[in-house]
This record gives sequence, C-alpha cells and structure tokens, in this order.
Amino acid sequence: MEQDTIAAISTAVSNSGIGIIRISGKDAVAVADRVYRSKGGKKRLADQPTHTIHYGYIVDQGETVDEVLVMLMRGPKSFTAEDTVEVNCHGGVYAMKRVLDVVLKNGARPAEPGEFTKRAFLNGRIDLSQAESVMDVIQAKNEYALKSSLQQLKGAVRTAIEELRSRILYQTAFIESALDDPEHISLDGYPDRLSEEVHQLQKTLSELIASSENGRILKEGIRTVILGKPNAGKSSLLNALVGEERAIVTDIAGTTRDALEETIAFQGITLNLIDTAGIRETEDVVEKIGVGRAIEKAGEADLILCVFDAARPLDENDREILKVIEGKQAILLLNKTDLAVTLQETKLQELTGGRYPVVSVSAKEQTGLSKLTEQIHNLFYQGEISVQDELYITNARQKHALLDAAEGLQRVQESISLGMPEDFYSIDLLAAYEALGTITGETVGEDLVNEIFSRFCMGK
Repeated sequence: MEQDTIAAISTAVSNSGIGIIRISGKDAVAVADRVYRSKGGKKRLADQPTHTIHYGYIVDQGETVDEVLVMLMRGPKSFTAEDTVEVNCHGGVYAMKRVLDVVLKNGARPAEPGEFTKRAFLNGRIDLSQAESVMDVIQAKNEYALKSSLQQLKGAVRTAIEELRSRILYQTAFIESALDDPEHISLDGYPDRLSEEVHQLQKTLSELIASSENGRILKEGIRTVILGKPNAGKSSLLNALVGEERAIVTDIAGTTRDALEETIAFQGITLNLIDTAGIRETEDVVEKIGVGRAIEKAGEADLILCVFDAARPLDENDREILKVIEGKQAILLLNKTDLAVTLQETKLQELTGGRYPVVSVSAKEQTGLSKLTEQIHNLFYQGEISVQDELYITNARQKHALLDAAEGLQRVQESISLGMPEDFYSIDLLAAYEALGTITGETVGEDLVNEIFSRFCMGK
C-alpha cells in the first residue's frame, strides 16, 4: 500500500480562493503529467527541476477542467520524502473535486485519513511525536497552543526523549558488558552510582509529566464554570466575555435553568466557558436539577469564576457557594460595580482568608475584564507562558508512556534497595527504554500507528 501513488484534497472542502490537491508517491510526477498541460502545451513536469512552480491547465480527455499552478517537489526533499506534486486550483468545492477526480482517473488512488503524514513518519522524515503535533498545529485554539505545537513539530519532544533513552541505554550496556566480562569491568559500588543516575532520570520524567497538565490546558483550554446565585450577573458576564448575546439576561431570578457552553479565545488563552443555573434553595423541580448540574460542573472545572452581586450584601446562598468552591481554583468576581457598591472586596477576602483572588468587574460596562485575564494567567501559568523555552507535554498517549517509563525506573530503585542482582536492573531499565520509544515511534506496533493516523483529517 505504501508504494501506491495517493491523492487527496489538502485544503478545507468549502468555497475559498484556492484549493490544493496533493499527489504523493513514486508515480506522482507521471500522474500529474497525464493531466497537466502547460500554456504552450510543450512543457513536461518530468523534465523540470525540483521545487519549482508551473502555470497551466488541468485537462480531462482534451477538455480544460481548471486553470492551475502546479508545485513540483521531488523526494526525499518533500513532506512525505516521496515525489510530491501539489495542484493549486480554484477553491470552489466542485472545481476541487473535479480536479481530484481527473487525478484519480489517471493512476492515483484516494489517500486515507492522515496517510501523507503517515508516509512522512514511515519514511523517516519525522518521528511519531512530530506527526502528532501536525494535527495539534491544525487544531490549535490559541497563540500559546500554536507555539507549543510548532515547537514539538520542530522536534522538541524527540530531542528530550532521545536524551533520556541514550542515558538509559548507556547504563544497560554497562551492566551487560560487566556481566559478560567481570574480570575487566567491575560492578563494585555500581548500584549506588546507578541509583543516583536513575534519580536524575526520574526527576526529568517527573518534570515532563507535571508539564502535561499545563499542556492539556494549552491544547484544550481551561474548563471554566461561572457560578453564583440567581441575578448575580453570570449570564451577563458570559455575554461580555463572548462578545455577543449568547445567554438570556432578565431581571427574573432563575432564568438560566441548564448549563450553556461557549469556547472563546480570550486575550491569548482559551476558555471553555460554562454558564450555570443560579445556586439557591428552590422547590422548582426543573430549577433544582439545574442547580445540581451547576454543582456537578463545578466539581469538574479547572477554574470557577464565582460571581457575587456587589450591590447586595452576602446572604446564605452566597455562603453556600463558597462551600462549593472549597479546594478548587477560583476567582471571586464582584459584579455590578457600576451600581452603588454594598459588598466590598475586603469583606470577601476576610471571609475566605485570602485564599482566592478578588476582582471587581462590571459585566454591563465591560470593565475589569483585563484584570480577570491577568488573574487567570497568574493561576495557571504563574503570570507567563514561556513555550519558547519550556517543553509542555500536550498528548495523552505520550503522558501515559512517560508514566510507564517512570514505573520502570521506580522498579530499578526498588531492586537496588533490595540488593537484587544486576541483571534485574537491566530488565526494568529496558522496560523504561521501550516505553519512551513509543513516544517517538521507535518501539511502536503497526496497529497503534494505524490508529493514530486514522484520527487525522483527510489530505494531511
């Protein structure tokens, strides 16, 4: 299958200015020559140098299908490391499909989802961590996620993993050599030296694993629940953050009965916002269900924006809400500061022992939102996200592999502490080595490779 010449539409299948049909494989240039005609009708792509662009037409049995620019890239200096031709045609849905149909009629087969990137991996052009970052780049929701994904695409994960594997392999080779040639290689004092080296490896792994939580937030966004009693201004806050009227706002308490979800890119970070029913004691069955769901959503949140009405004194509903957020990351928002303020920031700080930052806002006037952004940065990124200098693990599969490697190293430490023979160390060192290899794809099975690339979009 990998020897076939494949083709697919690589841009979104929707009306746009430009559409790209990508062809890759050993016959890519020959297939393109069967459907391409230069303006003068004499130029053959097979005779042209690599990395050049040519103007002409796509034809089907003498009929002109579209006016195009054709990009020629010969392997191995292409994304797939194979001969690749990209046809830049007009971006109408019918025009792109028509050009693709002509290409498929002339010797190519339809590419499977992710097959171009899969070939890049199988041909050694990129490793598996870089392949996975391709989709992360495409799906990036904010500036930081994009920068982190691009860093991984350049090989940041591969570099870190290769260094760890190299250090583990050195220790394994030393043990095996010493066991094979004990007369010349002594293992006296080696367990203590190995324990120190494994400790350093564990420290690096722990840092990478710990980065995965920030990595998840970078990639997926911050699960943010807006909590408060009825009429505190939760829905108005949602509308202010979203920038449009997404939630119904009235003076009637209990208007919001169920969770309303919106995802926004808010000043460089992604918030997955959930507006919930106002929390209060109620006999209304439907509203009671909404209150229950609000509390449930709060338990699953990365961040709770706890909204209080600055124009009203604290009541029992407010105090109940403060119990709900105990042990969670939260920001207390004093809303309606455009009105006469009854509830002061100092009162909330005193009541909560200063455990949560307090921000005064007016959802109606849209003031205080920049201070809210600053507090979110402080809570999740210590005020700054440095994706240029720090590696974040954003992939769940990679995190599990790191955990497996950490378990292998922990077993090494246990064997050392129990005074086990040195060959026991090798077994668990190799287990850690193999686990790390699944991240870059060096020790991964065909089934897993196929599963990973099946989740890619068509044409990539």
